Amino acid sequence: MMMEWGDVRVFLAIVRGGSLGEAARRLGVSHPTVGRRLKALEQHARQPLLRRTRDGLVTTDAGDAVLALAEAMENSALAMERRLEGSPGRLEGILRISSADWFACHVLTPVLAELVRRHPAVVPELIASYRLLDLSRRDADVAFRIVPFSEPDIVQRLVMTLPYGLYGSVSTIARLQDDPDSVGLILMNTAQSHFPDVEWLLQRFPRSPRAFTSTSRSVQAQMCLHGTGIAVLPRALGDAVAGLQRIESHGTPPSRGIWVGYHQDLRHMDRLRALLDILDSTLPPTGAAPSAGKQTA
Repeated sequence: MMMEWGDVRVFLAIVRGGSLGEAARRLGVSHPTVGRRLKALEQHARQPLLRRTRDGLVTTDAGDAVLALAEAMENSALAMERRLEGSPGRLEGILRISSADWFACHVLTPVLAELVRRHPAVVPELIASYRLLDLSRRDADVAFRIVPFSEPDIVQRLVMTLPYGLYGSVSTIARLQDDPDSVGLILMNTAQSHFPDVEWLLQRFPRSPRAFTSTSRSVQAQMCLHGTGIAVLPRALGDAVAGLQRIESHGTPPSRGIWVGYHQDLRHMDRLRALLDILDSTLPPTGAAPSAGKQTA
């Protein structure tokens, strides 16, 4: 009997997750199903491929010997899936889109609404996350990021440049004018990446305490609104939050580019092309226009 790709897929999920339960969660199937598929694969191989340790399931020598081949099988299956999905003539189906929550909410929503209006058979599925998803594994069909893509075989371009601003609530701004060192700073979590706005804010307020950090710009905006401190936010977000005021007396934070990327195998996917066409006609290339009533001395 030929080895089943589904069994190999389960094997890889267990190796990466370290347990049957984690593999089941990643694959969206039941725990018993994972166990049955692993048993079928090991029966086909006529030897155990995984062994249980205190730290979870790890590969045996036999598992190590076939791991690279299993990953090669996975890459071929994913490539076949991408090629089929990327074929023209299918202006229907799910389009998986990855972006940060604030960008999706305050910038991308009009684009997605227009896509649904023009092509009701296309169903956008938004993955609002700061994580950099793997486009080669079809974690998403297309992604929007503030940094260029470094993965191979990714088609990418700069979509727009978004201006950033320094924001605070009315009460926070009053404290900032009286005693700048007493106002806390709301910052991005820099553990996983470098953010120029964090460096900019720390340079201008070197004696101010760090009051709050988060990977979510939307949460930062709400903490800023509640008087926790001042924050650098994309103006598309900050100008949209009632109760926040933009502070211009301390200079202008660095702007950030927004990049869009997708795997080259999907370059002919009709629903992806439709999204990109609407994107080009909807988003301003220089970013969000300033809103009235947000400036202060």
